[in-house]
Amino acid sequence: MILAILVFILTSNLLLILDLLGIAAEPALLIPAYAVLSALTIFCLIMPSFKKFPLMGLRNTQRGTALLIEFLITCVADAGFLTAFLIMGGWDFDSTAVIATIIIDIVVGNLIFWDGIIRVYITSKQIGLKWRLIGIFCGMIPIVHLIVLGHIIKLTYREYTDESSRYYLNEKRLPEQVCATRYPILMVHGVFFRDFKHFNYWGRVPADLELNGARIYYGDQESAASVDDCGKHLAAKIKQIVDETGCGKVNIIAHSKGGLDSRAAITLYGAAPYVASLTTVNTPHRGCQFADYLLGKAPQGLKNTVANQYNNALRKLGDKNPDFIAAVTDLTHDALTAFNQRCPDMDGVYYQSIGSKSIKAASGRFPLNLSYHLVKYFDGPNDGLVSLPSMKWGADFTYVSPLKKRGITHGDMIDLMRENIDGFDVRETYVDVVSGLKRKGF
Repeated sequence: MILAILVFILTSNLLLILDLLGIAAEPALLIPAYAVLSALTIFCLIMPSFKKFPLMGLRNTQRGTALLIEFLITCVADAGFLTAFLIMGGWDFDSTAVIATIIIDIVVGNLIFWDGIIRVYITSKQIGLKWRLIGIFCGMIPIVHLIVLGHIIKLTYREYTDESSRYYLNEKRLPEQVCATRYPILMVHGVFFRDFKHFNYWGRVPADLELNGARIYYGDQESAASVDDCGKHLAAKIKQIVDETGCGKVNIIAHSKGGLDSRAAITLYGAAPYVASLTTVNTPHRGCQFADYLLGKAPQGLKNTVANQYNNALRKLGDKNPDFIAAVTDLTHDALTAFNQRCPDMDGVYYQSIGSKSIKAASGRFPLNLSYHLVKYFDGPNDGLVSLPSMKWGADFTYVSPLKKRGITHGDMIDLMRENIDGFDVRETYVDVVSGLKRKGF
């Protein structure tokens, strides 16, 4: 990067340097000098990453980030160089050299900037739509555009460092196959979501688990149905996996309502002999008192309207017979009190749970940022939807500690936004869970 910065500064300020040194800007000197510098400039713009990296997209993110850093540095350096030249030369300077330098500064600066910004806009997965749009709208506002650019650089630089570190970690332990459990993993989604081929409910987690040796299957139950209906579906799904693969049993990892669906499948619908373990993630085992309140206070007409809207949308997304009211009712405190009495844990199945909490409403994305205070009022510390005490179930409970003022939300625990969070690696969290199951013989 230092070489590239020096080349860009020399290219854009050659005439001023020659003038300061008292060397006449003769065409015989300028033409070969600019030919060499232009060639070096082009090389710096198109050259590969400074550090070789096998993933093309990430390599381009790194290269684009480097170019944007170079752009900021050269802008400051060029402005400082031109100012110093004018101050040192007083009014006795070559106006042609100054004008030519300004033009070259603009041309070279634009080459660096657009090469860098196009690379990160195309390849970065962390700047998201929000910062892409902010970058476009603020691009012509002085000072503001530099602040926005600085934030984009911060995001993409961290993306490269985080993803490259993760890549090399997985590469180093690849021979160990730390997630190659005795039984395959069945991942069970929560309410109002489905397992889609091109938009995985679990984000980047399954790919990392498979890379480390895991065999993954999905529950693919209805996104909005009662716990009993989903439990029946999961029990049939589990038996299907066992029959088709001869694996004997499965390890279930279930998020949110999926944990309740899984418990129903194990205890109520005959799946217990085919399940080695159940790991629930942010599951409301004891219900949500705020849900009792909302269902009790909301007018019946409003509930029917909301339910119809959700059911119509979910039907288009793949649910055969969505039932919004049944799904929400089964998440209430009263419903879960009754459920826990009729659905005890089964001998021979290892139960454990994981939970997290937010620190403030702003930690979550919409709509979790709206529900946080309501849940806190009725249920206490929560992840935006589920209270921390309600998440605890089974022989072991792992609390994912909040970091600074952000915390870890309900969506963060399934990599919903594919966001790299400071101090929290969601993929490694699941690798730890699955490798733990492997060590226990599951």
